[in-house]
Amino acid sequence: MAKSSRIIYSVIASLDGYMTDADGDFSWAFPSEEAVASLTTDLAGVSTFLYGRRMYETMRGWETDPTYAEGSPASAEFAAAWTAAEKVVFSRTLDRVDTSRTRLERALSRELVERLRTESEGDLTIEGPTLAADAFRLGLVDVVEVMLCPVIIGGGLPIFPDGVRLDLTLTNEKRFENGFVQLSYARRD
Repeated sequence: MAKSSRIIYSVIASLDGYMTDADGDFSWAFPSEEAVASLTTDLAGVSTFLYGRRMYETMRGWETDPTYAEGSPASAEFAAAWTAAEKVVFSRTLDRVDTSRTRLERALSRELVERLRTESEGDLTIEGPTLAADAFRLGLVDVVEVMLCPVIIGGGLPIFPDGVRLDLTLTNEKRFENGFVQLSYARRD
């Protein structure tokens, strides 16, 4: 399946293109039950998550904190899917990782990502704009999936890096009752 594994950049963002505000807050970005269920369905083809340190520290609670899964049936399903997936954390500062099926790497490179594609039984997601910026600059991103929140925050951590151009084709859109919209784009070569 190595040739068909895609690298998917998946991110939740404000309408003005930020993942966090200037203070690092993203409390405005929590998806509804309906959106969590949709995201879990989208994970069916994903076997590996690629994280930077901050995103891993945010997401690891899906395995280490039982209250994440207790919130709802959709949250429990997401926690199970997250725990079952392989995870690769890219960090120069972490000494270790403490979740199952997780390994630590020091830097993202084209060679490592291509090896992960070969090893993967499904698609790979890159989550978090800092790590994704490296993947965009290396030309590794095949799909961009953005969950837009109905909020403008005026600044913070942008979801896309400066200086990168990628032509895309809209492949899917979903609207949710809470005003969130998920847009999926494939790379146009």
